[in-house]
Amino acid sequence: MIDVIKKAVLTGIGIASLTKDKVEDLAKDLIDKGKMSEQEGEKLVQEMVSRAEESRQTMKNQTETLVQKTIDKMHLARMEDIELLKKEIETVRAEISDLQKSAGQGEVAQR
Repeated sequence: MIDVIKKAVLTGIGIASLTKDKVEDLAKDLIDKGKMSEQEGEKLVQEMVSRAEESRQTMKNQTETLVQKTIDKMHLARMEDIELLKKEIETVRAEISDLQKSAGQGEVAQR
């Protein structure tokens, strides 16, 4: 009986969208209607919440993988890349400034 209920809930609601409150409400309703015992209800809640969390984690991992693949295909710069470029630009600006100062002093010395 519990297996049938689990399958119906999983199929009808979708395991990833289940919250503990929804599962508890469902179990309480089934207990009140005499469809299952209180122990079966507690076991159902624990198992469904566990499965829902596993499913959410799986969906999260799949989403992160998909997003990363999409970003890689778009050839977008990452923050690390941007920070590295900023440092390189600062170094080049400092070198240019030093060269300009050296060139300016050379012109003054020649005059």
